[in-house]
Amino acid sequence: MAAAPDPAIRVKDLHKSFGRLRVLRGVTLAIPRGQTTVVMGPSGCGKSVLLKHLIALERPQHGEVWVGDLRVDRMKDRDLGGIRRRVGFLFQMGALFDSLTVGENVSFPLLEHSIGTAPERRDRVMRVLRMVGLAEKFGHMPADLSGGQRKRIALARAIVLDPEVVLYDEPTTGLDPITSDVINELILKLADELGITSRSEEHTSELQSPYV
Repeated sequence: MAAAPDPAIRVKDLHKSFGRLRVLRGVTLAIPRGQTTVVMGPSGCGKSVLLKHLIALERPQHGEVWVGDLRVDRMKDRDLGGIRRRVGFLFQMGALFDSLTVGENVSFPLLEHSIGTAPERRDRVMRVLRMVGLAEKFGHMPADLSGGQRKRIALARAIVLDPEVVLYDEPTTGLDPITSDVINELILKLADELGITSRSEEHTSELQSPYV
């Protein structure tokens, strides 16, 4: 991918190995602001590992990771809170807390970052639940939801901090084609409405180059 002017995220010559398994071998890319970028490839080629480097859930053996003008691969864990407020993350399987209601799941990042009063947090949670079309599920438990609904709730949680960038780790994994289309359309809708930069990982039978 050609370098983007003032990119939202930059990765330079990234290398990552787990024991003898070399997963990332000199990855370099720039993710433009305000656009949706998709990286496609077969299972096991390192898509999720690359994604986790962007918010320092993984650290490289060599290379650089920048979010805006901040280099995150060298940041200490205690300094990453600001970065993780700016970057939302939709995990592959949603990663909802089974013991918390929908409202409590979506509110969790707000509590973690000590944002707002209880009424303000509730208003913010309801706003993003309306955006994903599930405001009526506020008091429900994750076990009461379909797979597509759980993914939409996880998406609401990913955007509740009003991030600049949202990362999606195979957002339609395990969903039927119709529900997958709903999730894809919702991702595009939110990117348009919120003006966020999106990056998605998708599985395919062949390795393809990143595209916008």
